[in-house]
Amino acid sequence: SQYSAVDTNPLSVYIMQPIWNKIIKIVPLWIAPNLLTFSGFVMILVNYFLISFYDWDYTASGTSPGLVPTWVWLFSAFTTFCAYALDSIDGKHARRTQSSTPLGELFDHGLDSWATSIFVLSFFSVCSRDNGKTGVSVYTMYIYLSIVLFNFMCSHWEKYNTGVLFLPWGYDISQVVLIAAYLLTGALGVEVWQKPFLFGYYITDALVILLIG
Repeated sequence: SQYSAVDTNPLSVYIMQPIWNKIIKIVPLWIAPNLLTFSGFVMILVNYFLISFYDWDYTASGTSPGLVPTWVWLFSAFTTFCAYALDSIDGKHARRTQSSTPLGELFDHGLDSWATSIFVLSFFSVCSRDNGKTGVSVYTMYIYLSIVLFNFMCSHWEKYNTGVLFLPWGYDISQVVLIAAYLLTGALGVEVWQKPFLFGYYITDALVILLIG
């Protein structure tokens, strides 16, 4: 069946899509769309394993600020943007080269299902586990991950039943927030997550509200 998706997010429609439309023009026609999909996923994996090397138990940012080098956070912002871009242009490239297939859609969304977990698990290193003063508990991390995965599952369940994928607003917003968070951490250090920033609330509190919304 023909792939059908609806995207009503203003961030996507008015800001990101024009950017992707410019980027897609520099992609050579001989490159397979699945290669773009796979390359984006590889960048997510590289980022995950790099952060895991420095912070295997999600405590580095809370107990030893500076243990994760600044360049790692900046690299995370770069890989996240690249993965976001590649995931956004692979379908455009497939239609542009008239090589769209059901297998390509399955490959794309199959890797997205893995990426959804990995994005969240990588981000936990920024705010760290609860050390009695700052950070979030392992239980809270699990709830965050469950919310994100449940949202992903509902979107694809809806696609299965209606034949149309109504893209969640949370996708583009989450990617932009992730990139901004990594850049903020690289510029100001992990300490920015460990100090109240407004009315006694931490940045992580704002992210919880955004995530639930």
